[in-house]
Amino acid sequence: MSRAVKPRPTAPNLPALPRWVRQGVGRDDFETALFSAGAALAALDPIARSGDPVGLLWRKRLALTAAAAISQLEGRREGEAQLRDGFALRKPGDDPGPAGRMLLGWRGLGEARALRSEDWPARLPAFFDLPPGPASEILRDLGARFVGRTPPLRFAAEAARDVLALGQICRGLALWLADALLARALGWDRPVPLLAAHLPRAAFRLEGEAWLAACAVAWGRGAVAAFDLHADLARRADALRAANLRRPGKARPPSSPHS
Repeated sequence: MSRAVKPRPTAPNLPALPRWVRQGVGRDDFETALFSAGAALAALDPIARSGDPVGLLWRKRLALTAAAAISQLEGRREGEAQLRDGFALRKPGDDPGPAGRMLLGWRGLGEARALRSEDWPARLPAFFDLPPGPASEILRDLGARFVGRTPPLRFAAEAARDVLALGQICRGLALWLADALLARALGWDRPVPLLAAHLPRAAFRLEGEAWLAACAVAWGRGAVAAFDLHADLARRADALRAANLRRPGKARPPSSPHS
């Protein structure tokens, strides 16, 4: 007897993102920023929870964008194309270098393992070329915090600020952790890289409510951009599947008049 084949998950069929959500994420006043970010993240929620194959590519694309944003923030020259090519074309066993290790770290954010906070002190500093000592204690503390005691956006933004207190060299690590903690607070199985590509350099000088508002705006914009990217990738995947179905098969031999 043949064993039943388990169907592969398909991308969620979502309605278009409402215009008021797109308009709201561009405003930086505190209340509007929080409300709009929440609405954008709610729209993204079905995608973040889906296990469809498009989602795998989607997370890798978002990871590449985040790595390029942090690379630029740190004064490096690598853009998305250089990061991608340097990572993909390296020989087996080659050291990927600082930029390659950072890309590995952002790719790792999209895995379920990213929420295993007991691994953070040992794993994360190396991705961002940080010495393990100064960051280990705060990473252990963040991993042990109770998520439900504060709203998700505030919890994740305040945790990022705690990491930033270690110095500017920890900016990439802080934004990685913010996305991971937000995913944990929202109940997502795997985090989504949203914050790094949309938080301006000037925001790192902010404190308190101004910092929270800047993070909310960045998360809102990141969620909208991620929603649109997934929709584009899903359309392309559908077009490829449709083209494959239209491919002509082998020509059948002409039938015999006596058949």
